[in-house]
Amino acid sequence: MEENYIRILDTNLNRCKEGLRVVEDTCRFVFCDDKLYKEIREVRHLASKYLADKYDELLKARDSVSDSGRQANEKNRESLKNIVIANFKRAEESLRVLEEYSKIFDFDIALKYKELRYRVYEIEKQVVLEQKC
Repeated sequence: MEENYIRILDTNLNRCKEGLRVVEDTCRFVFCDDKLYKEIREVRHLASKYLADKYDELLKARDSVSDSGRQANEKNRESLKNIVIANFKRAEESLRVLEEYSKIFDFDIALKYKELRYRVYEIEKQVVLEQKC
């Protein structure tokens, strides 16, 4: 696979897992909701699983030292709700990129990322509306 595609996959897999982890920990430690945190954890693990056989390629293509995104400005978060929503959006957008770029090498994996994305949309609805964050 071309290195630039691999960097896109690596970046978005990491971004997805990071966003999901923030929400997972919020559900686990703030909302004390075992069901939701375990569901989010499962999605996070599946996102990793689909590219597990490409781990070495992803790692070799990574260039976190000179990545221009490293200089991106961070935003303040005014509330728990802002944290949760921002991290759901981070995960959803990353899943969309993973879905699109996976089509280059494995359409079945792309469909799995699509399924995860829609699953995260539903989990977001549950967390934001039911937990009233």
